[in-house]
Amino acid sequence: MLKKLDKLILKAFAGPFLLTFAVVQFILLTHTLLKYLDDIIGKDLGTGVLLQLLFFFSVLIVPISLPLAVLLSSLMTYGNLGEHHELTAIKASGIALTRILRPVMLLTLGLAVGAFWFNETIVPRANLKAYSLLWDVRQQKLALDIREGVFYNGIPGFTIKVDKKTGENGDRLHGVMIYDHTQKSGNATVMLADSGRMFTRFNGGYLGLELFHGHNYVEQPDAQDRAGATFIRQGFDHNLVTFSLASFDLGRTKEELFKENRMMLNIPQLKRSTDSVQKKMRVEHRQLLRQTNTYYSFLRFDTTGQAVKRKVEGWQVPVARLSATTTPILQQAINRASNVREFTRLNAERLIELARNSALYRIEVYRKYSQSVAVLLMFLIGAPLGSIIKKGGLGVPILVSILFFIIYYVVSIMGEKYGREFVMPVGLGMWLSNLVLLPAGLFFLYQAYNDSGLLELDFWRQLPRRLGIPGLRKITEPAVE
Repeated sequence: MLKKLDKLILKAFAGPFLLTFAVVQFILLTHTLLKYLDDIIGKDLGTGVLLQLLFFFSVLIVPISLPLAVLLSSLMTYGNLGEHHELTAIKASGIALTRILRPVMLLTLGLAVGAFWFNETIVPRANLKAYSLLWDVRQQKLALDIREGVFYNGIPGFTIKVDKKTGENGDRLHGVMIYDHTQKSGNATVMLADSGRMFTRFNGGYLGLELFHGHNYVEQPDAQDRAGATFIRQGFDHNLVTFSLASFDLGRTKEELFKENRMMLNIPQLKRSTDSVQKKMRVEHRQLLRQTNTYYSFLRFDTTGQAVKRKVEGWQVPVARLSATTTPILQQAINRASNVREFTRLNAERLIELARNSALYRIEVYRKYSQSVAVLLMFLIGAPLGSIIKKGGLGVPILVSILFFIIYYVVSIMGEKYGREFVMPVGLGMWLSNLVLLPAGLFFLYQAYNDSGLLELDFWRQLPRRLGIPGLRKITEPAVE
């Protein structure tokens, strides 16, 4: 019987999980792409490049989508069982709630382990592919867009201006002006045409301009007379000009140049990078102490008013009278104090930057663990709460899931920021969201195990009595007539 029960519960969980995971993936993917929309639009990237970006970013948001999908699907699953009184019937047969939660909990445990493996092996590679491609897309020039009355210089070595464009695709041109800068002689070479036609050649690798009724104007400096110039004017009825569009091709940067970024590293690599940064911090700290000592010298005055400088770094200043050395000594002290302040400021900034880099590496390590544990935590919240609410569908579960996910997301951002800015330890900051929501999950599990009516009015009326608060007990107790 228990095996059939496990199959029933797992089957009830599978459908909502797959549905909610797909919906969450779509929503988060849309949100991610909106951040880079300005870098993508207008560059004629092609279907292949766009599909690659969609795929890589879909992979990257899986660790974020999985906890929310588990929370929502577990709420829906046990809410549906409670709404149709199936949960009550199972409990009436003598099966405890923890046994009812066990099949989905084991599945969620497997999902958490899979999420950790995914975060450790797949996500770094996807980060490398996604952000190296995004870098190249950002460097890509906008697609060819020659507008009416605007000088266009997107083609290297040429400036094109068109007075008017007609035709269904805007390929008919009127009043064409082309400046040729390939000879690096300024605007000395100009081509004017009354009309023309624009089209692509050789599989889109070149732009062709077929011009009609125009002139070529070339101004050449006179070799014998430097102050003079030779002006050449040549007319034509038909002329074909071809421009290379190689500069509009998407150039790919070597992925090896991005491999050292912390987002592209796994846990052993991140730990090695952290140790390297911390070792460098220790070395620079010791060097700072040694270098700072060179800015100091020590003076003592004897009873006769003579100033004697102690031997520092193997040298000694001759004895001088206090009255004669007071002003130079003070000026020297001021200069050295100013030098020490500037020296320590620069080195402190350097050490703080190294400490921040070390924190960023450790943040990525803790993130892989905390996001995986969040899958179990969301089940711990969603399953008991669903059995308490006893509402399935997409109404109440979505509202409750959004509430807890917002809390989780906001606290995660705060904890990461506090760890990055040294407000709290990095480990505590990255585990903060899990630590905040864990008591809520345990509370819901306890209430569901004891069949507590968490959403019923009687539960809140009896709460002050359970907590031992007499003042609130009188307020909440119903009046006896």
